[in-house]
Amino acid sequence: MDRRHFLRQTAAASLLPLLGSRLLAPAWAGAPVGALRARMRPGDPGWPATNAWDRLNAQVGGRLMKLSDPLAACRADPSGKACSDFFAQIRNPFFIRDHAELTQTSGWADAWISRPSAYAVAARNASDVAAAVNFAREHRLRLVVKGGGHSYQGTSDAPDSLLVWTRHMDDVEMHDAFVPQGCADRIAPQPAVSVGAGCIWGHVYNAVTTAGGRYVQGGGCMTVGVAGLISSGGFGSWSKRYGLAAAGLLEAEVVTADGKVRIVNACNDPDLFWALKGGGGGSLGVITRLTLRTRELPDFFGVVNATVVANSDAAYRRLIERFLVHYRDNLSNPHWGETVHFHARNTLRVSMAFQGLDKAQADAVWKPFFDFIHALPQDYHITAPLQVLAIPARMIWNPEALRKVPGAVVADTRPNAPIDNIVWAGDAGQSGQFIHSYGSAWLPAALLQANRRQALVDALFAVSRAWGLSLHFNKGLAGAPAEEIVAARDTAMNPQVLDAFALAITGESGPPAFPGIPGHEPDMQAARGDAEATSRAMQALQKAAPGAGSYVSESDYFERAWQTAFWGSNYPRLAAVKCKYDPDGLFFVHHGVGSEVWSDDGFTRLA
Repeated sequence: MDRRHFLRQTAAASLLPLLGSRLLAPAWAGAPVGALRARMRPGDPGWPATNAWDRLNAQVGGRLMKLSDPLAACRADPSGKACSDFFAQIRNPFFIRDHAELTQTSGWADAWISRPSAYAVAARNASDVAAAVNFAREHRLRLVVKGGGHSYQGTSDAPDSLLVWTRHMDDVEMHDAFVPQGCADRIAPQPAVSVGAGCIWGHVYNAVTTAGGRYVQGGGCMTVGVAGLISSGGFGSWSKRYGLAAAGLLEAEVVTADGKVRIVNACNDPDLFWALKGGGGGSLGVITRLTLRTRELPDFFGVVNATVVANSDAAYRRLIERFLVHYRDNLSNPHWGETVHFHARNTLRVSMAFQGLDKAQADAVWKPFFDFIHALPQDYHITAPLQVLAIPARMIWNPEALRKVPGAVVADTRPNAPIDNIVWAGDAGQSGQFIHSYGSAWLPAALLQANRRQALVDALFAVSRAWGLSLHFNKGLAGAPAEEIVAARDTAMNPQVLDAFALAITGESGPPAFPGIPGHEPDMQAARGDAEATSRAMQALQKAAPGAGSYVSESDYFERAWQTAFWGSNYPRLAAVKCKYDPDGLFFVHHGVGSEVWSDDGFTRLA
């Protein structure tokens, strides 16, 4: 529930880029080369005429939007009230969500800057999406898809493009006994929830848990889009109990590059269904609706917070090792998730979550670790006392209750905003952020064993000298139930996640920033310095975990070996699915499946 920290991962063995290309070759070899060689921009001879746009507008019920520059007022008067109002408004993630021109991240240093598409279809149904897909294919346009708009990599953003905006496809429907289409003789009925592609997790949790008394595995940040998270694999606070979010997908409605609306599941288009479960958003089709399994609620969800500072470097090393042993013996199980942070100045901050335990049980789990701390006052002092809170599970996302807890959430303050327009206070700073660096690395459970633990201690200590790092224990499945491991194995995720005890993340970001806007320009000197610092920090971690893969949604924009880092041995199969359903490469995102045959901006085919 704490905000993410950022990483610039420098992975890599020089063999990985070569391995990525070797893995890719069998899937693309012999594939038909489509006619699409380059995409049109405004002003090009092939750009659609006004009457063509008018016909599209009629097809989608008048929901075609010509987008304008959201920074126009700032370009006209950077010090004016309209400009200052804009920069205040983009600190509200719900304001961003309601504007097709904006994305939740304003950019990434030396990578991308948020800029609006030329046009957007504000889709209400799959037919609207199909019309947009057909139009883009027929007119050779760059096509972009945006739901929650949370992509750090900028995959829901591209200038000179046609945007499929699913924001208004936000219906939620509960099922007591759902059976995927065509699967009546293969899959038993089970409780589920169907959600539109424009839904965000906070709204879904309110419907499923607060109102419905069930649990659905989704993301920790309440403003993240459901479709994007499922497409990337997806982790919640308690993934070691409920597995990958993508593994809970029962069925999806998706529009493919041929404009066909497909209902895909384990029985219909099973290869595409598998690829949608973690194969990355925006590369294979436009998801318009998803149906996810729901679970029984535990009695309690809970959180544990504390901060400990060591009085010397030697004591900090001992603290790191003590925590890793404590984690291995007491926390690497389905009850626990979320993060521990290793900061400069010999600081360890605990920000973890639990499920299925009451307060007394959670207290007992942490007693041995804090007994160790209290027994050595000459070595350690506690700057934030241990806080253990257990919350009745049905209350965890109740917006009325959360609004009454000081400092828990930040609410949408616009007039008539829905009551469930809330975001965890720890995540609120991400709204409009400008990323300096980011990345991630799966850490195998073997690092917790005695014969390898010292290498991990050395790495974490070294990282804390240079920059700092967080271990996200809920973003690795080591310690999860066997059935959740089996379910996760049947997704497109990098198989390294199955044996990872945590995802290591570090890096940095700054406030909302846009080049060319005086007073609001990115501090590129600071950004590049941060990137260099996080790069040096992660080199130490790579020594302990050579060849570690990376989570596609929280990764280095400049990752060279992205095919193997994001999907490992699953990439050839993903590439084959891409060839089957999108042979011309209509769907393009940065470092998405098949993107290696396109220029960085997705407008020119290279092969």
